[in-house]
Amino acid sequence: MPHSLGRLRLAALNIDGVLLNDTFSPVIHAFVVGRGGAYTAETERAVFSQPQHIAGRNMAAAVPQPLSGEEALTAYFEERDVYLAEHPVAVMDGAIDLVRRLRALGLRTVCYGGLPAPHFDRFLGEWAELFDGPRYVCTNDFRPGIHEITTEIFGLEHGEALFVDDVARVAETARDLDVPFIGHPSTFVHSFQRQLMREAGVRHIVDSLDAIDERLIRSIDADALRGTLWNDNSTAGARRDSAVPAGA
Repeated sequence: MPHSLGRLRLAALNIDGVLLNDTFSPVIHAFVVGRGGAYTAETERAVFSQPQHIAGRNMAAAVPQPLSGEEALTAYFEERDVYLAEHPVAVMDGAIDLVRRLRALGLRTVCYGGLPAPHFDRFLGEWAELFDGPRYVCTNDFRPGIHEITTEIFGLEHGEALFVDDVARVAETARDLDVPFIGHPSTFVHSFQRQLMREAGVRHIVDSLDAIDERLIRSIDADALRGTLWNDNSTAGARRDSAVPAGA
């Protein structure tokens, strides 16, 4: 496909929380508070976008009950199955249109996440032809996977790949590597991800996938060309929220 952008060559899209609805935050919250633990920003930081064995260990540490990491992980997935019976996994509004929009700008696209590939096949398999390379990358063994996806799988430089994710920990890695990033934090009422993204200096935070439009992509591409993607990052917060109109 022809390139119509100056720097960007790839868009990497997180599966759960971006292309699919967030079915993890509510279960993790219920797991922790249901066992007498305190659900905090640090809880999310310790659990989200971690390899499963680390996430399990940290969930166990977040509750006062004596649990091993393996026991916590087993209980979590059992409780998630119950949750999914009433709140099924669904493709997010605008997800497929977003992928097509990115491809129309000349970007290759790939999906990634912490669950094995059958998760992608089950919920996004009918649109598999819209994704390049391996189509889906399971990052459980090398989370968050930004460096590996960009350089090892697609052979690109860090500034050539745009990542869209719902977790601030991924944003922090993108910042450290000077990788383009758009945040799409969960709308779950107890979520701390928007706050943590702002603290990480994320400049572009969207509430809907429709907000990731050509204008925003070209703006990020221009920053990637100038080397000004993260020049204003600090723990004081992001310069602006892309979902908020200028002047709001």
